[in-house]
Amino acid sequence: MFQSRISALRFAAAGLALGAGLALAGCQTTNPVQVTRFHLAQPIAAGSFSVESVPMAGPGSPLAPDSLELAAYGDIVAQELTHYGFTRAASPANSELTVSVMTDRGTRPDPRPGSSVSFGVGGASFGRHTGFGGGVGTTVPIGSRERFIVGTRMMVQIKRHSDGTVIWEGRAMTEAKGQSPDASPQAAVAKLAHALFTGFPGESGRTITVK
Repeated sequence: MFQSRISALRFAAAGLALGAGLALAGCQTTNPVQVTRFHLAQPIAAGSFSVESVPMAGPGSPLAPDSLELAAYGDIVAQELTHYGFTRAASPANSELTVSVMTDRGTRPDPRPGSSVSFGVGGASFGRHTGFGGGVGTTVPIGSRERFIVGTRMMVQIKRHSDGTVIWEGRAMTEAKGQSPDASPQAAVAKLAHALFTGFPGESGRTITVK
């Protein structure tokens, strides 16, 4: 049953369902992260792992699998795992686990002060060169005077290297005002990775908000 549930969340899915419930006010100064985890409700033994970075499926121009940017995101996730006793293997062939990391970013216009925007199931349509929420197709603007919001989402799967069985999966999303330090790729990804592994492995099937 769990495996069929995980199959519905494969990286090839056109969208990443984030549950109903992330409402962010336009004047809000903190940027919470909405996190959902799935696992087998069994202890996960810390072991050796390798990281594979997977470009986002769907529209847009995803990064190449071997890009330095995706590799940096994988390193951030790997660092979080080591806090829980996992050890990064020297090579995939020597690892007990494979950690797949998928990251995506997009932008939308910043709503007027005092308004709120709710992101739920189907509420975000991501792609590196696509918009979300408001359906604006654009890359993240640089030096623009127009106010905008940058959204970042991440999905991580931990699989047994021997048979490819998914034993844990987490997904998270956050957003920040375009001109704030939190909107930078490194800052956003670090925040998502930390939230994903807070209280690892977490309660399966429950969506939480990490501030």
